[in-house]
Amino acid sequence: MIATMPSGPHILLVEDERSIREPLVRYLQQQNFRITAAGDAQLARQLLSAGAFDLAILDIMMPGEDGLSLARFIRANGSLPIIMLTARSEDVDRIVGLEIGADDYLGKPFNPRELVARIKAVLRRSRSRSGGGEPADAPGGYRFGPWFLDVRGRALSKGEDRQSLTEGEYQLLEALIARAGRVLTRDQLLDLTRQRDRDPFDRSIDNMILRLRKRIEDDPSEPNIIKTVYGAGYVFAAEVERI
Repeated sequence: MIATMPSGPHILLVEDERSIREPLVRYLQQQNFRITAAGDAQLARQLLSAGAFDLAILDIMMPGEDGLSLARFIRANGSLPIIMLTARSEDVDRIVGLEIGADDYLGKPFNPRELVARIKAVLRRSRSRSGGGEPADAPGGYRFGPWFLDVRGRALSKGEDRQSLTEGEYQLLEALIARAGRVLTRDQLLDLTRQRDRDPFDRSIDNMILRLRKRIEDDPSEPNIIKTVYGAGYVFAAEVERI
């Protein structure tokens, strides 16, 4: 029997204390959240650059780079919702965290049920702010070779030829283009296209790659734009201009 992975929102948990981190991972997974955990900010930065998350939970007091510094990095590079955790009782940490752009703050020790309630509330507010549409600073599109991907229209064009994309095709192509030159695994692409609830052996990513190659490659059997990196994943190899 194959155990199913939680299919809910993907959360990055950054907590250096294993005695807190590991039980919290198990509890949040039981609440149907998908959890990726890091014991320090350095690993968290790597995970942030490689995957898609719906929310970050950051411990403030960590050896090396602390949670406040990591929160500044996250906020400088996007609008990912943030909940801060700390054992400190001073108001200054809470104030600094909120000034940086954290969405909520919870002091240790805390009841895991309260954390779940905070997570759900922050995610609701985040969805309400975004309205389900593109963020205000989203690009109009991406140009690569003779092709243009229209982000707002979710269509692919080459000169006068304009092609509509399925939602899955658009999400996959945009995920690859936005990370051009970076090798992405199938698991990362499942995250980035919000298809994590699929069966782990589902071949939807591979099938959509084939369909996209038929659209944009001169010779889909010898792709020059979306290349396979055997044993690793896929990479968007064309030069990209953000419009």
